[in-house]
Amino acid sequence: MKPVPTRLREVARTLAGKVKVRKGVLLILAVFFILQLYFVRELLAAELIFGVGFAVVLLLGGVFYVVGSVGERGLELTEAGARVIASSARRGYGTLEEIGKKPFRHSHSESAR
Repeated sequence: MKPVPTRLREVARTLAGKVKVRKGVLLILAVFFILQLYFVRELLAAELIFGVGFAVVLLLGGVFYVVGSVGERGLELTEAGARVIASSARRGYGTLEEIGKKPFRHSHSESAR
């Protein structure tokens, strides 16, 4: 009994000797090669499209994140500004109350006759 590799070599030699078989094998190999090139091109195109799609999603996510962060920071700054304005308004109101309690004339002044 012959080993499998030697039997395969003998079959390949007998088939390679026949012209019709050789042309058929070459035709099948050519079709296979062309289809492989086509499918590789299709897969590369699909990968490119998905890559662009993911890049757009990433860009939109980044924009939404930045807008949200800026909004939160703006609210923090607004809160701090409101505190400053509120304390300033309290001081101003207190000052106005003190001014309102004081008489317009001094006690030692004389009235005009």
